[in-house]
Amino acid sequence: MVKPLTFKGDKPKKRKHRDPDSSGSKSKAAKASTSTELTQRGEKEEPPEDQTWVSADTPSDIAGPVILVLPSEPPTCIATDANGKVFTSELENLIDGDPATAEPHDVRQVWVATRVAGTEGFSFKGHHGKYLSCDNYGILSATAAAISHYESFVAIPSQDIPGMFSLQTGGGDKETFLCVKEGKKGSLGASTVDIRGDASAVSFETSIRIRMQARFKPRIKASKENKAMEKISQKELEALVGRRLEEHEVKRLRRARREGNFHEEVLDVRVKGKHDKFA
Repeated sequence: MVKPLTFKGDKPKKRKHRDPDSSGSKSKAAKASTSTELTQRGEKEEPPEDQTWVSADTPSDIAGPVILVLPSEPPTCIATDANGKVFTSELENLIDGDPATAEPHDVRQVWVATRVAGTEGFSFKGHHGKYLSCDNYGILSATAAAISHYESFVAIPSQDIPGMFSLQTGGGDKETFLCVKEGKKGSLGASTVDIRGDASAVSFETSIRIRMQARFKPRIKASKENKAMEKISQKELEALVGRRLEEHEVKRLRRARREGNFHEEVLDVRVKGKHDKFA
């Protein structure tokens, strides 16, 4: 499940304990006492999840909330409004103007990437629940309520620029790609940036950087899970084994917990302890 997005500057919301006495008869003193009991029992708020953004390196990384950063100047990304109109939106959350550090500041810039079952393609769902789509003329929209080959895009890694992709339209069935094109000049004389899906070849104009939340990136996710699996105290391990453990035994059990053969190793260490005891 994808949780609501937070942006830079947002204050983290604290979880509140629900008052079990809904009748309102409980006194303030009793409420304070209940709060104290919760604290004494060690009940803590859940730590906030990692909300940092990183770049996808390979197609297998792509998952969850993403922003599709375009090769434009200034840096922009693909966005959609509530009516499904697709447009380029200028990025504000950058470090020294580097698009490789881009983060969204508007929910309209965010898409939820999902692998299309049984294919190499990805779908991108907008904040309004509709999917990014490219028709036969290369015109983009986000009004589709279901996924067809028009809503499927294949991410082809760039051969020249690491961390960049070309998004092939039609689920890979068409030799066309998403690209940026210089639009009409605005009232101030600056050229606008348009996004289309009719580029016939891979080029710099088709190079898209996919930024995603770090917690969805497989390697980072796996690393955090491994660290979490290691977070078992020596005291807990000794309680499971039934005796004091040497340092090398603690390391061995933590490694086994990470690699998935924890229970077998616990039994082995127990048996070894019994043999040592009667040696």
